Amino acid sequence: MARVLTGIQSSGRPHLGNILGAIVPAIQLIEQNSQEESFIFIADLHSLTTQKDGEIRKANTLAVAAAWLAFGLDIQKTVFYRQSRIPEVAELTWYLNCFTPFPMLANAHSFKDKSSRLADVNAGLFTYPVLMASDILLYSADLVPVGKDQLQHLEMTRDIASTFNRVMEEEILTIPEARISEEVMTVPGTDGQKMSKSYQNIIDIFLSDKELKKNVNGIITDSTPLEEPKDPDTCTVFKLYSLLASEAQTKEMRAKYLGGNYGYGHAKKELLDLILTKYGKERELFNFYMTHPEEIEKRLVEGEEKAKKVAYPLLQKVRSKLGFN
Repeated sequence: MARVLTGIQSSGRPHLGNILGAIVPAIQLIEQNSQEESFIFIADLHSLTTQKDGEIRKANTLAVAAAWLAFGLDIQKTVFYRQSRIPEVAELTWYLNCFTPFPMLANAHSFKDKSSRLADVNAGLFTYPVLMASDILLYSADLVPVGKDQLQHLEMTRDIASTFNRVMEEEILTIPEARISEEVMTVPGTDGQKMSKSYQNIIDIFLSDKELKKNVNGIITDSTPLEEPKDPDTCTVFKLYSLLASEAQTKEMRAKYLGGNYGYGHAKKELLDLILTKYGKERELFNFYMTHPEEIEKRLVEGEEKAKKVAYPLLQKVRSKLGFN
């Protein structure tokens, strides 16, 4: 049975783009594929390169876990855990650091993007790819779903593992393969750009009804008068609606756009109503988990116990080969 491993950033509540582009597809894949063993972890150690506030990190981690659980992640079918609760990953990172050449890390996108301002680069950011490699190699993952922008880091993982195995003269670390989805969903934000926290253009479906209405009403539209026809293909409201609606609903809204006497305010109200209807259960579950953090903790601890049973033996093999046992 192939083992598939996925890491999740702990940068706050997942927005609609995260939900449609990552959470829902991942959960569907787990449900549909009984021939694969799934590991999903919250990368809270990675967040330390930028976020130093412990309370914020804890809140972000809970929100991420709550969102995945609210959307139906089955913890009986996947190992769901916090990266930081498996200390073996930090130890393995040090060992692999000692097998990783400086030029490889200096060429990593995560470092090069910030290398023009070296005062802002900490050692954690520089060695970020090695921690990512440890996340994968510690669990002998066979497949790692990655976007094309992350492919370099997986190639580095493969190189690090190959070097380690060659030096140790034994195939201790599994060489992972990339699983690249060619059908990556691009979800527009309120300003028409790709939805991203860094652009401050997100739709947060977990807001209260009143706050969500304000969020949706903030979607930027043009100044076409109410009575005139409008182009649905250039409208962010319509694009978002079509990602959530049925084929019949989308066809009906398109006709309203083209027919005139239909304003953007009407379209935004329909989008809001659709979100509230489509995600009513998930919003309710998210609020339940966030007000009952002990329920989140219970599920994460269960996953962490499973993860440790895989991580510990692998680390002992590495320690033994390096003479630390």
